[in-house]
Amino acid sequence: MLAIRIHETGGPEKLRVDDVPVPAPGAGELRLRVEAAGVNYLDTYLRTGLYPSVLPLIIGSEAAGVVTAVGAGVTDFRVGDRVATAKASGGYAAETLSPAAATVRVPDSASSQLAAALLLQGLTAHYLACSTFPLKPGDTALVHAGAGGVGLLLIQVARIRGARVIATVGSDAKVSLAREAGAEAVCIYTKENFAEAARKFTDGRGVDVAYDAVGRDTFEGTLDSLRPRGMFVSFGNASGPVPPFSPLVLSKKGSLFFTRPTLVHYMSTPAELRSRTDDLFAWLAAGTLKVRIGATFPLTAAAEAHRALEGRGTTGKLLLLP
Repeated sequence: MLAIRIHETGGPEKLRVDDVPVPAPGAGELRLRVEAAGVNYLDTYLRTGLYPSVLPLIIGSEAAGVVTAVGAGVTDFRVGDRVATAKASGGYAAETLSPAAATVRVPDSASSQLAAALLLQGLTAHYLACSTFPLKPGDTALVHAGAGGVGLLLIQVARIRGARVIATVGSDAKVSLAREAGAEAVCIYTKENFAEAARKFTDGRGVDVAYDAVGRDTFEGTLDSLRPRGMFVSFGNASGPVPPFSPLVLSKKGSLFFTRPTLVHYMSTPAELRSRTDDLFAWLAAGTLKVRIGATFPLTAAAEAHRALEGRGTTGKLLLLP
């Protein structure tokens, strides 16, 4: 079958089109025919070696499609079920494996492309807004990269929970997207001081929580955007890792909280995973949550998709279609 693998770490050119055997599901696993695979920053971290892995490696953890085989002990799924997962063992492929415990059914109301566009980034938005810092009516949130895949969903989930949002974007063209998602204020951080904008948005107090997937470029400003005892949620490194810092900085800037969460700890059981996806698919069906698919690429154009994502000129979700 066709698959995209890396044999050594580096730039997008390291993504190689290979012919590999169709995998057989082990105990507790299922195999699905991939109809759409999500492209995520996690994939680029594996490709560059920021996150070490065993090579050669089929990239991609997010996929949606149809079950083609089930392993021993799998009772919740059968061949022909429409499913999606954020823990695929190589989603950039014609077929992939997934733990049954980390797989969810896709309702008839959602296509495989919508499911692949929603799952990983939607789960991320859900745990950030509902668990890491459980937003409630009256809270204020700063959302960086507000026109990106997670950003657009996170703004919407924050508004569903009653919070007010100020978003940052990288260009004038992205302002309307963040506003359409529900941001009350939008700051073009390449032109404006977003910390000052956040203070103005909150009448000088500072936001209750800042969700930052940008990393190095926004770190200092994000600290200055928070109210005393506010929370800095660092969940990505689009511009590079956050630089080393002394915990004393958090004290000096208002006894701030700093956390670096990751999705795997927020879908630790099948029940938790399905509770989150139930919310997401229900909001999607009701029209209160909208998913923007920014672009689709053939599977063989995975390198082009990575260049587009890392160029930070994209909006919404990028998908690979085998």
